[in-house]
Amino acid sequence: MEQSISGQDNAEHMANEQQNRVMLITGASTGIGRATAIMAVEAGWRVVLAARSQERLATLEAGLGSDRALALVCDVAEWNSQERMVQMSLERFGKLDAVFANAGFSKGSTFYGGENKPEEWKTMVLTNLYGAAVTARLVLPELVKSKGHFLVTGSVVGRITSIRNLYSATKWGVTGMAQAIRNEMAGTGVRVTLVEPGIVDTPFWEHLEKPAAPELLPEDIARAVLFAVSQPPHVDVNEILIRPTGQTH
Repeated sequence: MEQSISGQDNAEHMANEQQNRVMLITGASTGIGRATAIMAVEAGWRVVLAARSQERLATLEAGLGSDRALALVCDVAEWNSQERMVQMSLERFGKLDAVFANAGFSKGSTFYGGENKPEEWKTMVLTNLYGAAVTARLVLPELVKSKGHFLVTGSVVGRITSIRNLYSATKWGVTGMAQAIRNEMAGTGVRVTLVEPGIVDTPFWEHLEKPAAPELLPEDIARAVLFAVSQPPHVDVNEILIRPTGQTH
């Protein structure tokens, strides 16, 4: 009887632990980040929603419930802004079990022809590459404590040679960064997953010409994220390359 009670208590403890898991998501106000936040809460996670749009974050937080979600305005291109994000996350929830460095954008600047837009390039590199690196640097000490999971959004164009623009080069950088982080964290219990979407129907394309090709939904990528974080601790899903059926590159 004592063993049975002990086993039941342990099962209840594990269930409570799962319900108390905390995921921080950057770029959470729209698209993949928003879909992941919604799906994570449905799966029992508590979430920190970080992005630059205060209005969109507030709407999402209200929909998810303030007991399960915390909205924080953050510019990932700024170290101090991310530092505040992590501090406030820990003050509210006490720990981080998973972090999804998802913030990023493209303005479509080309290497040849067209208007020179140096500030646009600078902002894109700071957001897509430097921002993801800062997120990793600030959260990895907390993920070591929880033996947690670091995920980062790359792209199909971080694996193939693209004529698209500098955006592709930033995603090649993210691909290398994810592998470097995984190598560095070996032996700590921290898992690292690079999520590489193909064409996804998100606000990413608002100022770009979307290719006439099949496309995924944000929820498709969110399911991939939840798949990775739902694996047992000894399983490390390193990369998820996910294209819509029929996308050729």
